[in-house]
Amino acid sequence: MGAKIITFGCRLNAVESAVIRGHAAAAGLVDAVIVNTCAVTAEAERQARQAIRRARRERPEARLIVTGCAAQIDPQRYAAMPEVDQVLGNEEKLKPESYGAGDARVLVGDILAVEESAAHLVDGFDGRARAFLQVQQGCDHRCSFCVIPLGRGNNRSVPLGAIVRQAERLLALGYRELVLTGVDITGFGGDLPGAPRLGQLVRRLLALVPGLERLRLSSLDPAEIDDELWRLIAEEKRLMPHLHLSLQAGDDLVLKRMKRRHSRADGLAACRRARALRSGIALGADLIAGFPTESEAMFERTLALVDEAALDYLHVFPFSARAGTPAARMPQVAGGVVRERAARLREAGAAALERALAARVGSTAAVLIEQPGFGRSEHYAPVRFAGAGAAGAVVRVAITGAEAATLRGVAA
Repeated sequence: MGAKIITFGCRLNAVESAVIRGHAAAAGLVDAVIVNTCAVTAEAERQARQAIRRARRERPEARLIVTGCAAQIDPQRYAAMPEVDQVLGNEEKLKPESYGAGDARVLVGDILAVEESAAHLVDGFDGRARAFLQVQQGCDHRCSFCVIPLGRGNNRSVPLGAIVRQAERLLALGYRELVLTGVDITGFGGDLPGAPRLGQLVRRLLALVPGLERLRLSSLDPAEIDDELWRLIAEEKRLMPHLHLSLQAGDDLVLKRMKRRHSRADGLAACRRARALRSGIALGADLIAGFPTESEAMFERTLALVDEAALDYLHVFPFSARAGTPAARMPQVAGGVVRERAARLREAGAAALERALAARVGSTAAVLIEQPGFGRSEHYAPVRFAGAGAAGAVVRVAITGAEAATLRGVAA
């Protein structure tokens, strides 16, 4: 029985779990469970602890290793769990020697002291039709609600040559769509010679890897989208017409207290610019409900942003106080109010998605198949379709309807 990897959280964790899988196999871990945790919310940590306990019940003799952001930030909490054999930090989990470390119960270094992001070649992602391509690690910004810099460290960019080599490797494995990922991908390049920006990376990657058919971007900070990237959004058809923006709120005072670097007007302007440059582009956003000090009027401005920005879908986060962050020391909104506001935002998001999908009925989509009869369009809309096609293939689908937050169609 080989090592079982349980992954929580972001796409970057998915990339790192693929690296971990290779290191565990090379170390000969034939009976092990490795839990790669997330710390973005208290709920993410609760789920990780639950998974640790379940894994121990199911595999009582396995070596159980915990790593990821939650383990990096509070290693002793996880080392104290009787189910856990070893705790690895976010830097240590990417080193092959960590998996032959024997009796060392806690291997967690100072992540803020790490100055480079090593390139890691991976051999694919189990059960995924698209592949994730890491371009950077860490974040130089300190939003008042976010604990992730304590888990990931400062911004560290992967050199272009290493990114190109990994892209070529993934294409050789049969992937037709790659997703650029990291903690703050719009922060790419500031630590590299010449300080290239994300737009320059995307332009050179597409030029140097002509076989790359579909390139998608993960979450973008609207304050950091550079002019070259805007040009590519307008002109480059291999760059998918789908942006996800880290907006977080629609009220200026809340944004200021969050220590965000954009205003409400800036967020709206980014959405308008994207739609003007690329007809039919899909726009998503992260929004937090119930940030400390948020009044009903402040929340209403965030709620109104969904329609004003013409967003297609939302990722809604009920505010979760993270120890060690400034927001945790601010006056908190009552838990019931936070949950109620999150529910209202999700309702607005569901209505926005319904409208967006309905507008695509009658069009034709290029669908990347994830499993028989199901995939996602270039706009990242879920599509169920009648017709043949293997996972990983791209098929043209005539969109005939929309229901249950999913498009329906027939493969051409």
